[in-house]
Amino acid sequence: MTAWLTRIALDLRHQAARQDLRDVTALHRRVMSLAPDGLGEQPRRYAGVLFRLDHTTAGPVLLIQTALPPDQTRLPNGYGTIDTRDISPLLKAITNGMVTHYRIAANASKRAWKGDSAGKIVALSGQQAEQWWQRKAEGAGLNLRYLRAEPQPAARGRAIPVRHAITLFEGQAVITDADQVRAAVLAGIGRGRSFGCGLLSLAPMR
Repeated sequence: MTAWLTRIALDLRHQAARQDLRDVTALHRRVMSLAPDGLGEQPRRYAGVLFRLDHTTAGPVLLIQTALPPDQTRLPNGYGTIDTRDISPLLKAITNGMVTHYRIAANASKRAWKGDSAGKIVALSGQQAEQWWQRKAEGAGLNLRYLRAEPQPAARGRAIPVRHAITLFEGQAVITDADQVRAAVLAGIGRGRSFGCGLLSLAPMR
């Protein structure tokens, strides 16, 4: 069980950073550039790549999680301020009963079985999105104490369908199954993982 987390505070003066923010397809390519070449037909899954774009008061921050050591030299010079750390010890330290802050940008969605949208993936919002996350969290070994949901701008790019609507969920939870939590952190949760969804961040409370 190994994982690295790379934090990039994007420099908006850099043309490539601005372009990537406008096109999630380009952003995905940039994220995947940190992984080695020749990983087969499913390189994102093989390299354990998940990412999320956080909008902070200081500017956009790109979080990238990988199961292989990332190659920072593949990023353009001046793209942003970069920090990478091995988070494997943090994952190993997770225990049942631990109280943690959580954050995840997720594609809350379901497959419709009735009406004009039958057979299609439809985005969920409001209370339905919150209920979706509560079910996913429980299945991932988290008992939610507090939940805040905030709709995010839909992922945009070439041929990106509506189903990649994004909701940011954050709050506090109690870990009920440490193994399930670790698996969820490493694999991601929900659809749209190639478009910045599914990366679960935890910060245990002291």
